Amino acid sequence: MRTFILAVPVLALTTNPALAGQLRFEEALARAEAQAPSLRAKALEADARRSALPAAGQLPDPKLGLGIDNFPVSGPPAGSFVEDSMTMARVGISQEVPNAAKRHARSSRARTDVQAAEATFLSESRRVKVATALAWIDLAYAERRLAALDGIVSRLAPLPSAAKSGVASGAARPAQTLQVRQSLAVLEDRRSELAAEVGRQRALLSRWTGEPAPETVGDVPALTVDATTLRAALATHPDLGAASARVAQAEADVAVARADKRPDWGFDVAYQRRADRYGDMVSAGVTVSLPLFAKRRQDPMIAASTANAAAAMAEQEDMRRSLLADLEAGLADHDMHHEQWMRARDTLLPLARNRAELETASYAAGRAGLLDVIEAQTMLADIELQLLDREAEVARDAVRLVFTFGGNSQ
Repeated sequence: MRTFILAVPVLALTTNPALAGQLRFEEALARAEAQAPSLRAKALEADARRSALPAAGQLPDPKLGLGIDNFPVSGPPAGSFVEDSMTMARVGISQEVPNAAKRHARSSRARTDVQAAEATFLSESRRVKVATALAWIDLAYAERRLAALDGIVSRLAPLPSAAKSGVASGAARPAQTLQVRQSLAVLEDRRSELAAEVGRQRALLSRWTGEPAPETVGDVPALTVDATTLRAALATHPDLGAASARVAQAEADVAVARADKRPDWGFDVAYQRRADRYGDMVSAGVTVSLPLFAKRRQDPMIAASTANAAAAMAEQEDMRRSLLADLEAGLADHDMHHEQWMRARDTLLPLARNRAELETASYAAGRAGLLDVIEAQTMLADIELQLLDREAEVARDAVRLVFTFGGNSQ
């Protein structure tokens, strides 16, 4: 188990609250959960499945039948409603009754639809949470990189004047002033790239939170990456739950297909009105379906449903393996990025600072040239920005691992 505490204050680029919506990490997650359109869509889909559940397995609507039976069209009683004893007006009700296994299978299929919709909602909720967390982290470090580079540019701002003074005193060559300006121009280009990165990450966080101009405030979250816990929580991953729900749907389809081999039945009742001098009649009957051609009708559908169920189970296993591989790869990357961050913080940055200080002192004593100072300061600037890059990678890894694989409670 490794705990990474990245509780470093995040510097804002503007102090005017009217220009940006300040969001702490937890506030961004809460806002995304409440406002993400994709989550609302999945919630409505689940509501739709739950609303349809009571109708599953119900009997079909009864049918009302109206008609005239045995109306004569030839012979002496032709065209008369009362001359022939067999002429009658009929009103009746018929009801189809699918077999019990079919109704039960359809109800089970509807319940699996609800389970699948709910599992899809949980999976989408996890996706939105991870994406929002990463967007906040990326914006926070983009802002910090920009602020750090502004500090670097300010620190190097006196170098052009020093170069001119060195030329005037004969201690430096005129071309060295061009080297100073070139180095500062490179940093300005880097600043433009970082400013654009801030804009991109701000737009991405806005996409999830709905805040038009989000700005990160507060500390980067301190998260514990425990490989054992994450591996144990893999079984409850929402994506696996969604795959399991799809398996249940496919198995319910198999049950529906098999139920088609059982006969359905139905009944009808009719009241028949005749002329006054004849008595009225009542008719009743029962119908039964005869699945006599199962090899050409029901059996192929059963085979197709069984194959779909096997495919769903294979996809579930593929999902499990994919998630496990993603977890193990993420843990390996996290260890690597943490080691690189520690190396940059504890070794590379102190060495670069010492070199810059020594070259500056040597230049002041006349034992080093201005180009040596420029090179040392440029390397220090690169290491400072590299340190932020590596720290950002560690934070991104921790957020992605914990929020993706950390169980449904995360």
